[in-house]
Amino acid sequence: MTKAELYQKARMLPLLPGVYIIRDKKDEIIYIGKAKRLRTRVSQYFREGVPHDNKVTHMIQNAFQFDVIVCQSEFEALVLEASQIKAHTPRYNILLKDDKGYSYVKVTREEWPRLSAVLQKDDENAEYIGPYTSSTAVRELVESAQDAFLLPRCNRQFPRDLGKGRPCLNAHIGKCMAVCSGKVRKEDYREAVEGAVHMIRYGKKDILKSLQARMEEASERLDFEKAALLRDQIAAISKVAPGQKVVVDEDTEMDVIAFAGTGQALCAAILRYRQGRLTDKREFLFHDTSDMEELREEFLPRYYLDGEEIPRVIAVDQLPESGPALNQALDQARGSHVKLYVPQRGDVAALVRMAYTNAVERLARESGRYAREEKLLDELAQTLGLSQPPRLIESYDISNWGDGTSVCGMVVFEDGKPKKSGYRRFKIKTVAGTDDYASMAEALSRRAGEYASGAGGQFGCLPDLILLDGGRGQVTSVEKALAGTPLEKVPLFGMVKDDHHRTRAIVNGQGQEIAISMHRGVFTFVTSIQDEVHRFAISYQRQQQKKKSYAVTLTEVPGVGPATAKALMAAFKTVAAVRSAPPEELEKVPGVGRRTARDIWEFYHPEPDKA
Repeated sequence: MTKAELYQKARMLPLLPGVYIIRDKKDEIIYIGKAKRLRTRVSQYFREGVPHDNKVTHMIQNAFQFDVIVCQSEFEALVLEASQIKAHTPRYNILLKDDKGYSYVKVTREEWPRLSAVLQKDDENAEYIGPYTSSTAVRELVESAQDAFLLPRCNRQFPRDLGKGRPCLNAHIGKCMAVCSGKVRKEDYREAVEGAVHMIRYGKKDILKSLQARMEEASERLDFEKAALLRDQIAAISKVAPGQKVVVDEDTEMDVIAFAGTGQALCAAILRYRQGRLTDKREFLFHDTSDMEELREEFLPRYYLDGEEIPRVIAVDQLPESGPALNQALDQARGSHVKLYVPQRGDVAALVRMAYTNAVERLARESGRYAREEKLLDELAQTLGLSQPPRLIESYDISNWGDGTSVCGMVVFEDGKPKKSGYRRFKIKTVAGTDDYASMAEALSRRAGEYASGAGGQFGCLPDLILLDGGRGQVTSVEKALAGTPLEKVPLFGMVKDDHHRTRAIVNGQGQEIAISMHRGVFTFVTSIQDEVHRFAISYQRQQQKKKSYAVTLTEVPGVGPATAKALMAAFKTVAAVRSAPPEELEKVPGVGRRTARDIWEFYHPEPDKA
């Protein structure tokens, strides 16, 4: 449908609340919104002469049809909109993704669990608390919990190292219960870990009462050893420094939110207060919109109704138009009343001003960074002869192990930064032997096929530039593979290395090399892309090789399949450790019973033939 036809269709809508769903020519949902009056809201998109920001302009240009769902109230429309956006993640709805990496508290699922601060979820057999946006805060949480419950932080492994060697300095100065001495009972240790996890999740407010009661119970049944351990934990918790002055009432559970904007970007800053202290800060940047009211209207429901923790109090700099309906939805999602309001004076109003200052400062930093990246992408476009800066770049690299199997890694850079949510991996399926040219052609053909089939996510977008790790041969092979596909017109180049494996130049399908060493910014940027895609492809190849090693070793054991082999490797880390483990240790691994444990032991320790 044309824009005029869409406008006429919108003029026929009722003046009732509801949700509207806009689709493109491929019938893909590109935007979902709510409206107090459907006719008024939807017709604004398609009426001639109505100004829009860049995001809405692009959305309208891609709009081909729309549907509406009429609701009984604005509250019902708001809740329905949130659920539909979560289900479909349309490309023109705001993406609630800040630019910080996430950190977690890791709790291993071992016989003797351990706590640690990590930057990513790297172990399926562990529990993770988080995510947190501040890695420093996570380290402090873990260290405080370890101090409070006298937990070990050394590299010793339990039960392997129980009773071996002398306790470390932490044990002598009262900062560790000295598990390594072999004198701490496993159930006491696990209770301490559970207490530490509770303290990380909920703070130390209630844990002291529980420990005091358990200490008294232990004393009454004459279990003085446990009572002494609990006494030491209580003393340690009491000494744990609060770290930060209470700035509001100690029982306060509150988020403080403020928005700020410039001509180039908008920012939402969120300060999270728990037990009266600032525990986290999050900042969300939006470069594709300049409509502050529209952002405020869409941001708050998206943030809180998409699984985020809802506090008892939310203080904002200004309520959106749908404030009452939003408050009702927050009450329903939390299961109790949420106070959503604009503080006028006092300490909380000062905190809102502080959130606004953080948003302004973030925009100031971003302005300088964004300007540098804009200049860099402009320079890259000029160097490669592109008509516009390549905001979305995809890069590919083939990795093989010399045994005839290959994989391909695909990395994505958006606005000059890695977009890790867009990274993809390919197992090469149709190429026999080691053939980098054919392997690269297969990977790009499959990528083009995903786009043509209407796939979502990264495969649903056309890149502005494709960079291959390789020279003319790779580029020529891929050009042939992409002929007649939607990716045919995407600029395509190879990244050529010198004899020292450093980026030397960029090459096209005709073999013409474009020197980039004279352009320092472009040279550094392209090198970072080539290094990243090589790292990503190699890591995938090694992962596949490791899985293959299971198949040629552990799965040869009768009764051991891929799932059991994976569980054994998770528990013992190496095949050598599995080989040397006694049956009683093997039996503790999930999925390995007594009989399988005995089979594994006998497989690696066959009895000598009797004469």
